[in-house]
Amino acid sequence: MPRTALLVSGALLAALLPLSAASGAARAVGDPAPDPAPVPVDRFEGEVPFAAQPADGIFTWGSDADDPPTLRLTDRTDAPEGAEVLTGAYDISGYGGFTHDFAAGRPAHDWSAHQGVRFWWEGRNNGRKIAFEIKDGGVNGEASELWTTSFTDDFTGWKRIEIPFTDFRYRTDHQPVGGIDHVLGLTRMWGYAVTLPAGTKGDFAMDDVELYGKADQALRASVTTDAPVRPVEQGGTARVRVTLATTGDRPVEDPVTVTYATGGGTATAGQDYTPVSGTLTFPAGTASGTARTIEVPTRRSKGAAVAKTVPLELTATGAKAPAETPQIVIDAHGLPYQNAALPVRRRVADLLSRMSLAEKAGQMTQAERGAVGTGGDIATYALGSLLSGGGSTPTPNTPEAWAQMIDGFQLRTRATRLQIPLIYGVDAVHGHNNLAGATIMPHNIGIGASRDPQLAYATGSVTAAEVRATGIPWDFAPCLCVTRDERWGRSYESFGEDPALVQSMETMIQGLQGRADGRDLKRDDKVLATAKHFAGDGGTAYGSSTTGTYTIDQGVTTVTRQQLEDIHLAPYRTAVERGIGTVMPSYSSLDIVGDGKGAVKMHARGDMINGELKGRMGFAGFVISDWNAIDQLPGDYAAHVRTAVDAGVDMMMVPYGYKDFSGTLADEVKAGRISEARIDDAVSRILTQKFRLGLFEHPYADTSGAAAIGSPAHRAVARRAAAESQVLLKNSGGLLPLKKGEKVYVAGSNADDLGNQTGGWTLTWQGASGTHTRGTTVLQGMREAGGDVTYSKDASAPTGGYDVGVVVVGETPYAEGVGDVGNGHSLELSAADQAAVDKVCAAMKCAVLIVSGRPQLVGDRLGRIDALVASWLPGTEGEGVADVLYGARPFTGQLPVTWPKSESQLPINVGDPSYDPQFPYGWGLTTLTDVPRGGTAALKAWAAAATAAERTGDDRTGRALVTRARLLVQQKTGGRMTQAVAKPFADAGHLLLTGRYGKAVEKLTEAYRAA
Repeated sequence: MPRTALLVSGALLAALLPLSAASGAARAVGDPAPDPAPVPVDRFEGEVPFAAQPADGIFTWGSDADDPPTLRLTDRTDAPEGAEVLTGAYDISGYGGFTHDFAAGRPAHDWSAHQGVRFWWEGRNNGRKIAFEIKDGGVNGEASELWTTSFTDDFTGWKRIEIPFTDFRYRTDHQPVGGIDHVLGLTRMWGYAVTLPAGTKGDFAMDDVELYGKADQALRASVTTDAPVRPVEQGGTARVRVTLATTGDRPVEDPVTVTYATGGGTATAGQDYTPVSGTLTFPAGTASGTARTIEVPTRRSKGAAVAKTVPLELTATGAKAPAETPQIVIDAHGLPYQNAALPVRRRVADLLSRMSLAEKAGQMTQAERGAVGTGGDIATYALGSLLSGGGSTPTPNTPEAWAQMIDGFQLRTRATRLQIPLIYGVDAVHGHNNLAGATIMPHNIGIGASRDPQLAYATGSVTAAEVRATGIPWDFAPCLCVTRDERWGRSYESFGEDPALVQSMETMIQGLQGRADGRDLKRDDKVLATAKHFAGDGGTAYGSSTTGTYTIDQGVTTVTRQQLEDIHLAPYRTAVERGIGTVMPSYSSLDIVGDGKGAVKMHARGDMINGELKGRMGFAGFVISDWNAIDQLPGDYAAHVRTAVDAGVDMMMVPYGYKDFSGTLADEVKAGRISEARIDDAVSRILTQKFRLGLFEHPYADTSGAAAIGSPAHRAVARRAAAESQVLLKNSGGLLPLKKGEKVYVAGSNADDLGNQTGGWTLTWQGASGTHTRGTTVLQGMREAGGDVTYSKDASAPTGGYDVGVVVVGETPYAEGVGDVGNGHSLELSAADQAAVDKVCAAMKCAVLIVSGRPQLVGDRLGRIDALVASWLPGTEGEGVADVLYGARPFTGQLPVTWPKSESQLPINVGDPSYDPQFPYGWGLTTLTDVPRGGTAALKAWAAAATAAERTGDDRTGRALVTRARLLVQQKTGGRMTQAVAKPFADAGHLLLTGRYGKAVEKLTEAYRAA
């Protein structure tokens, strides 16, 4: 009988015995338990098929079509087990290998009773390394944690490779988003994988993968403390809870002892605390979760003092010791900067005077949460800030997990001498978009289309409340870019192409921060805001980018000094007046005609950051760099640091390079190449915002507002925003609004896709199609509105018998330069969307909704479309779109950007001398019933009244008169747009926003006469 068959029979016999016999009732008390019988994983006798997820099976993979190995089962007389072995041939240029995934439809396997995994390998003695991985936790083999090790083929013939589980290490380069728990639990195993050597042809043979040996108790039993840092007020007693935990919550079989002793650190034994030492014992049979407490008394001292640390050294026998030594921290006390009654200016000055150069460098450093692991480096490098990049989230991605994660990081700052709290930042650019279940607003382009400053304020307020409720006090928003070329992949981050429109939407800053003087920043529903990207990022020229395959993003903005002032700097003047707390420079370069500098990266332009922003505008907050932006500066790394800091960047976003940055910064100061005064200015600015946010008094998350995240009240704001952002471009025969009794045929790729509807920067940086958060699609919204709706995504269902068709088309998600036109993207509808529009609009009256971050070119189909709507990226509340489709709300949105006839017209913007678009800036039909009547006489009277309103400061009347004139022009124009109409019409939209109401009506009169 084959050896494995004997083992399997033995295992089966053991399973049939009574529990007492099988568990060793016959052995003497105190004797160690016998090793469990080996358990086969793969015998390669055909019992496991060549298959793939979700079935149980072996499958190959590789970096391209040639890299997966070829596998087969081969009869071998020298097989170590049975008759067949697994053989394969490979010629891998990138990477390749094979996997055995266990069936996802059945429970995962429990390997925790065993010491390790072993298999037979036929050596070629070529000295090459073969990686072997196991798959732990998660939902299946392709969504599990990977733990890896390797062995070297330095032998000839068959050899049994034995790998104890203690040899496996967590793989850091390829894991599920957010990881699972970073613990090799072994109770939920999904299989293994072999990565074969790359570079030369090879072949291999493998046999009999099995589990062997008795589990090392230290692998499944561990000793943990309740926290790595235990702060205590002077004179108090620190209580450190030590807990025994086991995989699978099983009692320990062998006793566990923990020896502890205080010592080292910055506190003085006998003076600052009473030293303690001893042993804790967890006898055999102790249940998982059992805890003991170690008490360390501290002593009172006279006068003020910085924080002092008392390490508690722990060693364990029979279990894994804690990953790090817990620190007892006697809190700083009695120092002036801790006195909340003092003015912020005095607190900053006192704290700054106590800081070392390394501590100051740490405050100027921002790292990514994923780079610091559990956070030990926060104290080691005195880090001042952490961030979550797009998609960098805790697991699970819940409000509670966010707050716990950030509190854990904040706890680390307690172990520093001065206990300066972290400031944590996220890109919440249209709601708390990293958080699953949050309220997702329309992107800024849609908010600009609303022309509603109060709405911008409301969306900022909701965003701030949801962000702060998860423990985050800082938002990298709003983007104040003025988009001047819709081929730019960040167009949707802009409120529009007109700086006056962007300025009018900056009420969002107050929604985020509260009052301009900063007094509201301590509130549990406000956050520090960031104006970005200073300055000119929306003006980059197509083809000027040198970043990867980008075509326009991070390129060069070439402008005259006057254009820079009027277009790109104007929004920042408003932001400073509104009390913006932070500003982020752009990746792009600025070339000011005639200044002799040429194209210079914004992170290096001291004339702009120090001179314009901090000097002429009087910005008092701090400047935060963009993600690794200093790496794009010329010279070596020291030059990068020197250039950016001297240009006025106060905090550097160096996600994974925080050690290099903080060390290099300190070295440059020591060498005299960066002045200490500049460092003190930067740190003072950062500390000022931390004090204003109340972080020194309340560093931890206030989750009292967490229940409102994604609440009906918050979603009502997003629904209103979605409705107000809809721009009705064409409406022949009054097709819209739809009537409830009409039979509606709905088609198109974006009718029922929440991911496409929310766009980029939603849960991940680039966003994704499909359903990945909570919300309502346009189709669902139409159904909930009571519409008689039939849906066929590709319009393949019969089209007969319907009153009207609604085709929802547009873009799929992207972010930043990835979305640049020419970088795999275009302004044309996809072939599938074009086909759906053509089929539906040929069969019935039709309305086409374009869900996109920028205009799409539809001129060739416009004559066959009865109603056309620019839906932008409306967010999670598709009911808002349905509200205007069915008339619960009127269409009131206006174009925030010019809608071109062709890509060759780009860039095209309001104010251009040659201006002949498909639809002009500011265009937007309405479904209000009271569209005004009149002609040139009425317009003349309105112009006079608007001029009078302007003189008296009656903005409300002035705006109403301009709106009346605009609607009159649109009514007369119908679908006959000409250059003579478009140019004055667009100019009037700009004049309205700058308060020149009389001139705006005069321009509209010019358009009326040309219509």
